[in-house]
Amino acid sequence: MDIVAYGRFALALAVVVGLIVGFAWLVRKYGQGRLMPGGVRRRIGIVEVTGLDARRRLVMVRRDDVEHLLILGPNGETVVERNIPSPANAETAPPAYPPSLRLAAATTMEQSS
Repeated sequence: MDIVAYGRFALALAVVVGLIVGFAWLVRKYGQGRLMPGGVRRRIGIVEVTGLDARRRLVMVRRDDVEHLLILGPNGETVVERNIPSPANAETAPPAYPPSLRLAAATTMEQSS
């Protein structure tokens, strides 16, 4: 093979690698389906994930502007708290706990400090 063939091979390889990098950049920039076709916002999503230990994770999931707190582990999943109002709806949503429980928690916190 002569030098021209090696040059064409190198150029073709550079073009293919460039296309792969460009496609990866587009997918990362525009997401993998954050918006459904037609610009409709998705109804479900993961808000935040925090590792508790090597095997369990604490996950906040949002569905229709309501959040749910879950623990995911190798033995299954556990619902920690459900129907948490999202921060956008926190002012209009009812309190998460009845007033009697909030008063009892506040009294306990005052006694412990």
